[in-house]
Amino acid sequence: MEEIEELLTLRQTAELLKVHPATLRRWDREGKLKALRIGSRRGIGDRRYKKIEVLKYLKTLNKK
Repeated sequence: MEEIEELLTLRQTAELLKVHPATLRRWDREGKLKALRIGSRRGIGDRRYKKIEVLKYLKTLNKK
């Protein structure tokens, strides 16, 4: 059976990483922490972040 990945909203991710949502949007554009787009055919829907990827990124921030 395949596991379903837990997704976080933009707000949840911002709170977890203690950054402003605009920072997350910038990181997405820069490729630092990529978001999935939900609810749009053109790729401009709501952003969702894979929880496992957010936690990995958090570890890299804590090492700095």
